[in-house]
Amino acid sequence: MMSRTYQATGINLQGRAFGEADRLLTILTAEYGLIRAIAPGARKYKSSLRGRSELFVVNNLLIVAGKSLDKVVQAETIQSYPKLSQNLAKLTVSQYLCELVLAIALSEQPQRELYELICSHLARIEVLDENEYILPYLCQAIFHFLIIAGLVPQVHNCLLTGKALIGNNCLGFSFEAGGIIDLAALTETINPPKIDSKLTLQEMQLLQCLGKTDFPAEENLTSELAWINLDRLLRRYTQYHLGKTFRSSALVEGLSPLEF
Repeated sequence: MMSRTYQATGINLQGRAFGEADRLLTILTAEYGLIRAIAPGARKYKSSLRGRSELFVVNNLLIVAGKSLDKVVQAETIQSYPKLSQNLAKLTVSQYLCELVLAIALSEQPQRELYELICSHLARIEVLDENEYILPYLCQAIFHFLIIAGLVPQVHNCLLTGKALIGNNCLGFSFEAGGIIDLAALTETINPPKIDSKLTLQEMQLLQCLGKTDFPAEENLTSELAWINLDRLLRRYTQYHLGKTFRSSALVEGLSPLEF
C-alpha cells in the first residue's frame, strides 16, 4: 500500500483533458506500475506541468494519493523524446507501443523491466535517420513486449513436431497454437490448428532474430516486403492474444511505404 504522498519515476503513456485546465495522465512507473493521476493546471499556458505532462516525457514525480485519482504535485523531467513527434512514422509507431504497454502493464506493483524496455525502444526509434526503415524496429519492440507478457510465439521449433525449423520452406503461423508450424506436419495431425498466415523462409529467419537485444543484421533491414508482412502478423497476433484492438494499429497500417 502506497503512503499518502509517494515518489516515483514514470513515463507518460496517455493523457487527456480533464476539467477546465487539468490533464488526466496514465503513467507507467518503475516502482508502482501503471498509475492514473491528475496534473492540475497542466493545460494552462504558464503551468510548470504543461510540458512535463506531454506524451513520452519521463519525470521524477511527487504524487499525492487520492480516493479515486492521484494528483501530481511536483514533476522533474529527466528524459523526453521530442523527435518522435516530428516524424509521422515515428509518432505512429511510438503511439502503438504505448498502447501495447498499457494493455500488458500491471498496477500497484513494480514494473521496472517494462518501464526500461519502453524507454529503450522509444530512444532507439527517436534517433533513426529519416531514411532508415522503421518497421524492423517496431517488430522487434513488439516481440520484446510479448516476451515480458509471456505471450512470445514459438519461432524456432515446429509447434506440432517439436523439430527445429532451419531450412524449411513450407511454413505457417498459427495464432491459436502460438507460433510457427511446418505445414507438412498438418496432414499427420488430428484437429490441426488454424493457419493464420503462411511464411517464407526469410520471414521465419527474421522472426528468429527478434528475440535478441541487438538489431537484425543490416542486410535484413532492407527486406521491405518481409517486414511489412511480419509487422502485420505480429500486430494481429498481439491483438488475438490480448483480446483488444489498438487504435494506433490502423494508423500504422495506413502509413505509406514512403513514410516508413
